Amino acid sequence: MILLITIVLSIGAELLVNSRALIVSYEGNWFFPTYGKYLPGSTFDLGYEYETNFRELKVSFDQQPSNSNWVIMPLVPYNAFEVDLPASRYPPNAPSLSEKHYLGTDTTGRDVLARLVYGFRIAIAFSLILLICNYTIGVALGCAMGFWGGAFDLFFQRVIEVWSNVPFLYVIMIIASVIIPNFWTLMIVMVIFGWMSMTWYMRTSTYKEKTRAYVLAARSLGASNVRVIFRHILPNSISIIVTFVPFAIAGGITSLTALDYLGFGLPPPTPSWGELLSQGTSQLESPWLVTSVVGAMVAILLMVTYVGEAVREAFDPKKFAYYE
Repeated sequence: MILLITIVLSIGAELLVNSRALIVSYEGNWFFPTYGKYLPGSTFDLGYEYETNFRELKVSFDQQPSNSNWVIMPLVPYNAFEVDLPASRYPPNAPSLSEKHYLGTDTTGRDVLARLVYGFRIAIAFSLILLICNYTIGVALGCAMGFWGGAFDLFFQRVIEVWSNVPFLYVIMIIASVIIPNFWTLMIVMVIFGWMSMTWYMRTSTYKEKTRAYVLAARSLGASNVRVIFRHILPNSISIIVTFVPFAIAGGITSLTALDYLGFGLPPPTPSWGELLSQGTSQLESPWLVTSVVGAMVAILLMVTYVGEAVREAFDPKKFAYYE
């Protein structure tokens, strides 16, 4: 439940962590800048045309004797790209409740909590999309290999054996030296190299299930191959698919974090746990950097792992079977 709540909150992160106000009431008009259009300072008679600084606007309204104008800011009034450089201090700055930098700032003055929240949203989205793509390819190809067997199975076995020996990190390094990798570039590369493990599991499960009595009975009744696969084999192989889902999500998060840490991942200034971890290990005299990102990673990966263990136990046949 905590993991689910965390993912849901990250989807609407702009409502909790954002430099734009949630609601602005000005001279009887209401504005909703969070998901709304660009609002220059001239909208509120501030005398400039660039985007309104809503934190300063809130301070200005609070100092007015009239309460007709007001601003509601998010819990963390900073975005993941904004640089905050207080006078006479150099970043990184320690956590401060008065300045609402609850986890401090990084080496360029950006809010650490904002970077963590938006970095988590990117990481979880990356891992979920990667999971869907890898499982779609792996389940389809593995089921086909196990069901038809023969030359088809032998051909793809050799393809997988050769492809699995290609060094993944070297490919990433070559791509990063030619182009600046982005979200979808990394996604395509990791899908190309990530579908093979699920293919082996599904191939083995399909080989086992297609020799069962209920499959032979369906064939004797004239069921087509499509019906046998989708109505009999796949539903009875669902335990393998579901059991590995949480661990695949954890693997996607750690893979993206590792690539960002090594400098081959998402380009700056994209919010990234790996980039924060790299800053933390190089700035050990600022312990809030490394402790915040390590704490977040440990918490999320532990929750994902516990979910995976619970799913594995729920689908464990030995737990519900009795042998005499």
